[in-house]
Amino acid sequence: MSVILTPGQAGDNPQLLPLLDQIRVGRDGPGRPRKRPERVLADKAYSHPSTRAALRARRIAFTSPERIDQIKHRRTKGSRGGRPPAFDPNLYADRNVVERCFNRLKQFRDLATRYAKRAAYYRSEIIIAATVLWLRADLRDTP
Repeated sequence: MSVILTPGQAGDNPQLLPLLDQIRVGRDGPGRPRKRPERVLADKAYSHPSTRAALRARRIAFTSPERIDQIKHRRTKGSRGGRPPAFDPNLYADRNVVERCFNRLKQFRDLATRYAKRAAYYRSEIIIAATVLWLRADLRDTP
């Protein structure tokens, strides 16, 4: 898991690549940790062509709907605008898991009201809350 804190007015899209750089998924057997996810599901805020190009260069599949202004811009270019990016609505429907996780995290009062004034404390609270949610889900899945 990876968490990056930003000021409230900062956009989400510029933080995507630094966030992906922090991910390390350990393997069951020998070998280095995996650093590249198979796919990224994201909302329209992440659909900028530069984000798509960066993820394509990293060989990461990307599913995000195109914003209306980007569709219009591509169409005004005509044949030079290229074809629309691939979008699978069935895969995108799985993104609700992320939104539900955000809603579950907001149930922790400290996180919702931001009692912790220092960023390091707040980040620690997010990680603890996410771990608690993960353990609760794991306990439900075991027979």
